[in-house]
Amino acid sequence: MKSLISSNCLRTLKVLTTGAALTLSFVTIGSGEVWAKPKSQIITQQIQTLQQSNQRWIQIDLSKQRLTAWEGATPMYAVAVSTGKKSTPTLTGTFKIQSKHKKTRMRGDDYDIPNVPYAMFYDGNYGIHGANWHRSFGTPVSHGCVNVAVNHAKWLFNWASVGTSVVIQR
Repeated sequence: MKSLISSNCLRTLKVLTTGAALTLSFVTIGSGEVWAKPKSQIITQQIQTLQQSNQRWIQIDLSKQRLTAWEGATPMYAVAVSTGKKSTPTLTGTFKIQSKHKKTRMRGDDYDIPNVPYAMFYDGNYGIHGANWHRSFGTPVSHGCVNVAVNHAKWLFNWASVGTSVVIQR
């Protein structure tokens, strides 16, 4: 039986799929149509959902360099933070705290910091943590994490639990 797909088409398909990665979010409309939603709209809807709940959640506004801890629609705590520089940006999106460490070592290509206090990781090596090596809160200076003064990081660490939602927006 002869193949319906030529080997030339398969070769072209392999090249296209090897070089491209695409992430889309979809929503189902009542008429049965499916539309892609922009990330900012998904974040806005997540914030609205969290504000209508009793849940504890953390909002990070990259444009204001501000972290706010919420219980539903009630702000509980707000502090200036330092997020990622342009060359090492902080991810935007909705996450959940995956692990907490009173002290941990953080390493990268150009840094190695032992005993980083009150680290809460929400996406791989991205986290919210205390920073005692600078006082530039309110300015993006990090390698992608959310830096908080140590006393504020301690409060957040004690307030949040694994599973707490983290919403990061521009």
